Amino acid sequence: MEKGESSGSNSSGDDIWAKLVPLDSRYSDIELRSNEMTICSEIKSSPSEKQEWCKITREKDQVSALMQNKSLKLKIPKYLTPVFLQSSSNSITVDDVVVQEDDTTIIRCGSEIILGPEADGFMRYRFKVMPTKDISTKQLKIILDPEHAKCSICLNVWHDVVTVAPCLHNFCNGCFSEWLKRCQKKHASILCPHCRAVVQFVGRNHFLHSIEEDILQSDSSLRRSSEDIALLDSYSSIKSPLVIGSRRKQNRKRARAPVDDDEENAGYSPCPQCGTEYAGFRCNQSTVHLQCQACGGMMPSRSNTPQHCVGCDRAFCGAYWHSMGVNGSDAYPVCNHETLKSITERAVSRIPFLAHEKNRHEQDITEKCIRQMGRSLQDVISEWITKLNNRELDRTRLPLNHSEMITPQTHLCSDCYDKLVSFLLYWFRITLPKHLLPPEAVQREDCWYGYTCRTQHHNEEHARKRNHVCRPTRGTRIP
Repeated sequence: MEKGESSGSNSSGDDIWAKLVPLDSRYSDIELRSNEMTICSEIKSSPSEKQEWCKITREKDQVSALMQNKSLKLKIPKYLTPVFLQSSSNSITVDDVVVQEDDTTIIRCGSEIILGPEADGFMRYRFKVMPTKDISTKQLKIILDPEHAKCSICLNVWHDVVTVAPCLHNFCNGCFSEWLKRCQKKHASILCPHCRAVVQFVGRNHFLHSIEEDILQSDSSLRRSSEDIALLDSYSSIKSPLVIGSRRKQNRKRARAPVDDDEENAGYSPCPQCGTEYAGFRCNQSTVHLQCQACGGMMPSRSNTPQHCVGCDRAFCGAYWHSMGVNGSDAYPVCNHETLKSITERAVSRIPFLAHEKNRHEQDITEKCIRQMGRSLQDVISEWITKLNNRELDRTRLPLNHSEMITPQTHLCSDCYDKLVSFLLYWFRITLPKHLLPPEAVQREDCWYGYTCRTQHHNEEHARKRNHVCRPTRGTRIP
């Protein structure tokens, strides 16, 4: 059988809503123009005769179809070739699942269909749904004056916008960071540069960041030069939300009993250094505080000790209080030192749950490979950290912020370290010679979608049968 064609009813117009695309590029597509179509084939020995393959009915969701195997209804002429007459089955295969005679199955965009026994040389097709032209989309249009999206310090459109509270004015991250630094040097209260209200909180505003991008795309004349952007980024110090204390009024109209320092500070920063000096430092009334993302405790924002994870920009207090020799108590929480450590200080004894896209079969294979090589997981990771530091790896897929800045001395939280280990194990596996893999792993075929495959997450048999530690070979090419 050389060529497929279709006949239809219930026509929905001349538009092509789907195609059967042959994987052999020498043949043409089978176009589906009706909501219900029967796919036929010409028979070599008699071009006037048609053989029905299947009937494809468009579903209401417009993106899938019901396919019925019509092979049973075929009356085989006597003049068919012996090869076809010897066929033991009229089944159709859809995504490796056999559809028996007269049975139905749902096909979706990307489904692979073999319209007959593969052994008899039937062609493979890919079901492709065409984008619809008549889908109406309602969009909310908002007209925004760029003058309302400008930083009152530099008078340009925001860059990496931050919002201060409670007044809710917005500024460039770099501009406000410099303002904050200047106020701290003077030991002055942090006042909003726009309205002079006392600032109690500042954080990055991701919603306004998208608006900032839209404005710059609509009017490129508002863009700053790359040199200005680089300078602003070098000033930016606000990576996670900052809680800011303010000076309290010393003169009161009505006399009141003296208040303990801890009680005075407890409202905004239960921090060990608010009231007590450690390692030569004690918080003053205008000290900016960071809230730990692990224990919820507070610490002063300082630059002499790592306080942020480079991989996610979140603040953790473990490294800071460890360097100060401070332990936690009932009065204030303090994190374990393990929450934020440099890569060289960390050790790994198990394959992270995130490794190989959470595919436990691939994790088991990696563990067997390491064990058969007589090595430990820590040895392998140490080796690949060195390769990463030597710029031998493509960091495109490294799911961490500032991936180009990561070195063995970089401080990461536990979650980001697991992501780094998972990334390195992918490169370990993908560069491993086949003779070092277990026999059951060598015999598997690569999944077309590689590590991006979604089926491996919900289909245990597919996750086990195909190799998913590989690059995609179908669909959008991903590095």
